[in-house]
Amino acid sequence: MRTTPHPTVTHPAPHPRPAPADRPGAPPRHRRGGPRRRRRARRAGVPRRVKAAVGLTVLAAFLTLADRWAVLYAEHRAAQAVEDQLHLAAAPEVDIGGFPFLTQLAGRRLESVRITVPHVAADRVTLARVTATAHDLRLDTDGLTALRGAHAPRLDGEVLLSFADLDRELGASQVTFTGHGRDRVLARGTLPVAGHDLRLRAEARVRRQGERGIATEIGGMRLDIGDLATYRPGTRPSEGLHLTPEGAARLAGQTRKAKALLSVPAIAHRMGVPGPALRRAVSDDGRLADLTGSPHFARQAVRLNLIDLALDHPEVLRRLGLDPVLLDALARLTRPVLADRLSLAFDLPEPRQGEVRLRDVRVERDGIRVRLTGTGLAVGGR
Repeated sequence: MRTTPHPTVTHPAPHPRPAPADRPGAPPRHRRGGPRRRRRARRAGVPRRVKAAVGLTVLAAFLTLADRWAVLYAEHRAAQAVEDQLHLAAAPEVDIGGFPFLTQLAGRRLESVRITVPHVAADRVTLARVTATAHDLRLDTDGLTALRGAHAPRLDGEVLLSFADLDRELGASQVTFTGHGRDRVLARGTLPVAGHDLRLRAEARVRRQGERGIATEIGGMRLDIGDLATYRPGTRPSEGLHLTPEGAARLAGQTRKAKALLSVPAIAHRMGVPGPALRRAVSDDGRLADLTGSPHFARQAVRLNLIDLALDHPEVLRRLGLDPVLLDALARLTRPVLADRLSLAFDLPEPRQGEVRLRDVRVERDGIRVRLTGTGLAVGGR
């Protein structure tokens, strides 16, 4: 039987599926390994020395930060301790020198410690600033945390007595102090006396007194009552209350006041006016003008101590325009009393251990500056 062959069916070749990278919207394919592998490859290419240097830099920065933090903490604790022990009105500034601090602390020895204390009371005045630097400070500690005390074999520092503080404390905002040369201070302003504001002038000479004190010698003191009279405390002939040349000239031109003054025989005698000339002047205004207008009268009037007149003839001074209450107050304002009101003296506090000495005293533009040294000082301890 003949077999009929089946016809061969030819199927069309299937279309190849597009690769994922060729499909629309598909993400692009990367080469084998990806970005992470490439980053690793880049790191592998960095030399080890560079890696080590970066690591050491980071470590050094960390250690420096820790060291500085420890310094700030130690400075804060030290400031509190100094404030409590010295009973200060304000916390001092503490600056610990040297680096690194932790190594110094472990060795119980600090290179330097600088302390600045503002507003320290010293007798009648306030020291504007006291600055001291302790060198080679030795610590008494238990480990790195418990500090019992410190010993400073050497210290140097500086004290400033500010003129601005003196103006406020001694002058009550009415007297100002200014430097005049290396060792002199001028005081200028007004001083209230018995209800009158008198113009004050004085000079203070500043010098060291002993090892810890500053002394001032007040001189050139004078109080001006306008331009009428000047008071200089003391018992010398040039001291006391005297008319100024302007006041004497004004008296010569005022007949009523001149007669009031010359009407007291004791006053006329002190001024060297003979009796006959005095009687003619009192009865004749022309002769009085000739007498009071002479240079001799002006010189004698200026030499006349009005404090003496105040005790015996207060009514005469009242006619001259001088308040007897003011003159009585001036008589009690002696040289020691006035000098004490203007004194700039002070003594440094004595330490409990060791000693502090003044080295140099100098008057400068902003105040009186004193340099000091110290040895064997100790803070705290058992």
